[in-house]
Amino acid sequence: MIKRLFILLLCVAMMPRLNAADLPDLGDVAASELSPLAERRIGESIIREIRFRDAAYLDDAEIEDYIDRLGRRLVTASAAPYQEFDFFVIRDATLNAFALPGGFIGVHSGLILAAESESELASVLGHEIAHVTQRHIAQLVGKQSQSSMVMLASLLVAVLAARSNSQISEAAIAAGQAGAIQSQLGYTRDFEREADRLGLQTLEGAGYDVRGMPSFFERLQRASRFYENNAPSYLRTHPLTGERISDMGNRVAQMRYRQVPDSQDFGFVRAKLRVTAVAPLDAVREFQSRAAKPEADAAAHYGLARALLAAGRIDEATKALDAVRRRAPASPFIESLAAELRLAAREPAAAVKVLEAAQTRFPDSRALRYALIDALLQAGRADEAAAMARADALRRTDDDRMWTLVARSEAALGRRTAQHRAQAEVYVLQGSLPAAIEQLDLARRAGDGDFYELSAVDARVRELKAEERQRRLDRREGN
Repeated sequence: MIKRLFILLLCVAMMPRLNAADLPDLGDVAASELSPLAERRIGESIIREIRFRDAAYLDDAEIEDYIDRLGRRLVTASAAPYQEFDFFVIRDATLNAFALPGGFIGVHSGLILAAESESELASVLGHEIAHVTQRHIAQLVGKQSQSSMVMLASLLVAVLAARSNSQISEAAIAAGQAGAIQSQLGYTRDFEREADRLGLQTLEGAGYDVRGMPSFFERLQRASRFYENNAPSYLRTHPLTGERISDMGNRVAQMRYRQVPDSQDFGFVRAKLRVTAVAPLDAVREFQSRAAKPEADAAAHYGLARALLAAGRIDEATKALDAVRRRAPASPFIESLAAELRLAAREPAAAVKVLEAAQTRFPDSRALRYALIDALLQAGRADEAAAMARADALRRTDDDRMWTLVARSEAALGRRTAQHRAQAEVYVLQGSLPAAIEQLDLARRAGDGDFYELSAVDARVRELKAEERQRRLDRREGN
C-alpha cells in the first residue's frame, strides 16, 4: 500500500511549477496548482487504499457514526461549513491524527483513548479541519520546489506508515528531509499556528470547551520528554513548540469560560475501543474494577458488558447491560449491544425486535440499520432484509456496506443475477473495475434475470468498461 501511495503523491510533485513572483501569500491559494477537485481525487485514492486494503482501518459503523457526528458538528462551525469532509478511525495505539487531501481526516484509536475529555478530542479534529479549510497541502504544492514536494509526499506517507511500522515511517521522513527540510519545517510551523487559531475558533463555535486544546497539546508535549527520539507520531508530523502552547493559552484566556460535559457516547466509544485493545479476560478484570467504584458511570458498566460478551459470558453481560440502562438514557450504543447479546444467545428474532424499536427511536443511525438488516438475515427473513437494504442502497449509492448487505440478502434468496449486480457495486466503490465487470458478467450468465434486469446489466457493463478504458488512457498519458 505504501508504495502505491508514494507513487500517487509523487504524481502531484511532478506538476508544472509557478514562477516565484506568482506565489501566493499564506492563506491565499488562488494561484495554487492543486485544484480542489484534484485534492479530492487524490484523497479518494488514498482512502480507498486505507479502507479496503489496510487491516488497520477500523471497520466499525458505530464508532464511525460517532466520529462523523463529532466531526460534522465542528465543520458546521468552521470557516468552510459546506465543504465535503469524511472522518474515519485507524486501529492503532499510537497518538496520531492526520488530514489527507480533499477533506479526509483520520484519527488513531490511541488518540481517542488518550483524550481525557470530548473537548480534547474535538480540539484535535478542529485543528485538522483547519488544515483542510485553509488548503495547506495545496499551498505547499504551489509554493515548494519539486524536491520539497517529494519531501511532502514522504511526510504524508510517513503519517500513514507510522501506525504499523515505525521503521518505515522514520525511513520515509529521513528520505524526504534531504534538501529543503529546514525551510519546509519553518513553513509548516506557520501552518500549525494558523490551524491552532482557526481550530480554537471552530471549537468555540461548536460549543466545546476551548481549554481542551492547550491542555491536550501541553500533555502531549510533557509526554514527549519521555520518548527521546521516538516521540508520538502526532508530534513528528505536527511540530509542537512552547511558543505555540503559550499562544494557545493566551487566546483561550481571552475567550468566554465554558464548562462542557462529555456526551455519554464519548464514554461508550472509549470503552468499546478499550475492550477491543486487550484480551477479553484482561478487559473483564479492568472494567469490573472500574464498575465496582462508587463513582462508576454508565460507560464503565457498558465496557464491562462488552468485555463479558467478548469473553462469552452472555448472562453476566446481560446483567451488566441492565446496570447501564439504569444509569443512562436510551442510546444507539446500548440498543446495539442488547441486540448483539441476543444474537450471541442465538435469539435472532429477539435481536430484530430490539433493533426495530431502536431504529424507530434513532432513525439517523446507520449502524443500527446495518445491524437490523444483518439480524433479519440471521432470523431467516431475507426478503425483508433485501427490500430494506436495496431501498437504502439506492438512496445512498456510495455505501459499500449497504451494497454488501444487498448482495448477502439476494444470495440468501437465491437470486444470483441480483446478487452479482450488488457485488459489482461493492467492487466499484472499492476502485476495482475489472472485478466489478467480472461480477456483471456472472450476473449476465446467472440465468434468473428478466429482460429489464439484463438490460440494466448490459448498460452498467458498457459504462464501467468505458471508465476502465479512460483510466488506462490516463495512466499511459501520465507515464
